[in-house]
Amino acid sequence: MNFNKIAKTALILVYLVIVAGALVRMTGSGMGCPDWPKCFGYYIPPTNVKELTWSENRDFKKGQVIIKDEGLWVAKDNFTTGAEFDASHWEKYTKHDYALFNPTHTWVEYVNRLVGALAGLACFVMAIASFRLWKKDKKITLLSWFVVFLMGFQGWLGATVVYSVLNPVKITIHMVMALIIVAVILYIIQLVNPTQSTKVFNATFRNVLWFSLFLTLIQVVLGTQVRQFVDEQVKSGIGNETLWLSKPELSFYFHRTFSFVVFFVNLFLYLKNKKLNLGFGKINWVLFLIFAEVLSGIAMYYFHFPFGSQTLHLVIASILFGIQFYMILEARKSIQSTL
Repeated sequence: MNFNKIAKTALILVYLVIVAGALVRMTGSGMGCPDWPKCFGYYIPPTNVKELTWSENRDFKKGQVIIKDEGLWVAKDNFTTGAEFDASHWEKYTKHDYALFNPTHTWVEYVNRLVGALAGLACFVMAIASFRLWKKDKKITLLSWFVVFLMGFQGWLGATVVYSVLNPVKITIHMVMALIIVAVILYIIQLVNPTQSTKVFNATFRNVLWFSLFLTLIQVVLGTQVRQFVDEQVKSGIGNETLWLSKPELSFYFHRTFSFVVFFVNLFLYLKNKKLNLGFGKINWVLFLIFAEVLSGIAMYYFHFPFGSQTLHLVIASILFGIQFYMILEARKSIQSTL
């Protein structure tokens, strides 16, 4: 299997992690596994609360978790329970005080972690395979191993998100890091395919393209803040979707208004590309994705979060970011081709 296919597979799997993460947010499953990297101390998580409940004459292994007295308790060693609860075999889980079990949430979060592990493995395979390209371009190998580091860092961030009981700042950093990983893999793919560019260089187009990418990143950050507000509404006991954004914070209005800025900046790029015949065909996809993003946002606000709309909204933004960054790489190659 050639390196290009390996890199593209890694990219697809990283995007699947983003999709899985969006599903976790949509279903409120972020604390489905209250520990990390295991889930309630198991490699394969429980499906019934009985598995997390103390009972006599039951075998426990070191690290397994139970819910008792509204808290999590971790087995200190391998043992079989007696007729009474023996606290000497248990220690209180102290990283947080979240002690609820919802089997659906648990398995949604567990699948998210499995996809993340698979993506990490694909990135590691890419890094190993990159040694074959060391003599051709050392940057490919160095960047491939940098991706492995970023994936490890991303895993650690995921753990801190759980330990913080879904701190909004850490969730935002976690999302931005995923986009950075996407960007680095795209750069690697571009380095592996050093074809002669057919794009025409235009300094204004390149600079505005960078600006548009920055705007997209800002929108993603603003979107995570709006999503956090919705999560807080749900946690406060508001179960009616029609009321989640009935009294939104300022961040919502800023996020909504900012979408017009994003659209008009990219419309400028579209018209510039068409007028000067620069050859950046992907700008058509950018406008389509922005239009789809706006529609999904309208659906969430006016039709009260139809199923899948939140996931779609985030995934579209992630794909948009990837396409815009790849266009920047194309612009970079067009600079080289005109020197």
